[in-house]
Amino acid sequence: MIRNSIQLRRWTIVIALGLALVLQGCAGLRPGYEKPTVTINSFRALPSQGALPNFEIGLHIINPNREPLKLRGVSYTVSLGGHDLIKGVGNELPVIEAYGEGGITLTASPNLFAGIRLVTDLMSSSNEFVRYKLAAKLDVGTMRPAIRVSDSGEISLRPSATK
Repeated sequence: MIRNSIQLRRWTIVIALGLALVLQGCAGLRPGYEKPTVTINSFRALPSQGALPNFEIGLHIINPNREPLKLRGVSYTVSLGGHDLIKGVGNELPVIEAYGEGGITLTASPNLFAGIRLVTDLMSSSNEFVRYKLAAKLDVGTMRPAIRVSDSGEISLRPSATK
């Protein structure tokens, strides 16, 4: 009985030490890691051969960390007037060097049926503005959470006055 008690204490100590080592190892994986900053720096329509234009979306990324940011992929959605007009993905992305910055340019075509619904809504509405929203997710690998960025606002439907 005494022997079982000693063995139980030994196993308790071994398990506690093992757990402490595992927790220490997890804490050391990302010491001082800061989430990179992602901003939207451009959004424009491109000339197209078809009925609907293609769009170009520019993202600017700042890496405040001491190791390069190796982007594996990106997924994004652009909504206009509450309709998911553009959805896309990309996987040919640059490496953002340590304490560096860089840009990503995404090109996508709109969803035809979402575009038709948007035009129908705009024609039946007297609003002077349409709301937009861009949401993107950057995959930086399995050891770090995805970086999510979004931007929203309104676009005027009235032509700008020029003098």
